[in-house]
Amino acid sequence: MKLTLRVWRQKNADADGTMSTYEVDGVSPDMSFLEMLDVLNEQLILSGEDPVAFDHDCREGICGACSLVINGDAHGPERTTTCQLHMRSFRDGDTIDVEPWRAAAFPVVKDLVVDRSAFDRIIQAGGYITAPTGSAPEAHATPVPKPDADLAFEHAECIGCGACVAACPNGAAMLFTSAKVNHLNVLPQGAPERETRVLDMVARMDEEGFGGCTLTGECATACPKGIPLMSITGMNKEWLRATRKAAGR
Repeated sequence: MKLTLRVWRQKNADADGTMSTYEVDGVSPDMSFLEMLDVLNEQLILSGEDPVAFDHDCREGICGACSLVINGDAHGPERTTTCQLHMRSFRDGDTIDVEPWRAAAFPVVKDLVVDRSAFDRIIQAGGYITAPTGSAPEAHATPVPKPDADLAFEHAECIGCGACVAACPNGAAMLFTSAKVNHLNVLPQGAPERETRVLDMVARMDEEGFGGCTLTGECATACPKGIPLMSITGMNKEWLRATRKAAGR
């Protein structure tokens, strides 16, 4: 395959960015999108140019690092991570636009790399439990009903990639935050911090400059792990419960 790539290039956070055009030939349909970018970077290095900076780590759809907007879609045309997106999803001769996440809370560091440390700070605000550490407890020491365990696992699948923020027209982080809140709040281990967790994490999310949620649903559509939109309504119920309890009602 021969492709035309229009890639966002930005030297650093303070510099102006622009779309640069590159031609890439000899692309196998079996390559992942990141492997195709590796081919582009090898081409750029051999010609003495600066390679395109982009985030990646596991390349197995687990870490959530591969944050790219491809032809206007977070992670591209398939509902998967960018590293698991294969070039057979495109056609020979296609022109592909490659951009970083676009959100006020995710400032560009360089080229396609954005700073997602806002997510880390939301987790630090309450995404943990105060269970004592030590050796692993017996498997059935704390019984968890299967519906609760299934719900917790569904939300635990969130990899924190930020596609929900990139896809949201408001740049909201509600799906990410709700996944982390619901994952722990439904389990008995998370009960001691149930109220403070949701209040503190939502407050931190707002402080980080994410937009407000209007339930457009684009976040759930873009999520490569299928976190459901109902996760947000679940967190809203938790927040209302915690607010009323804090007010003594």
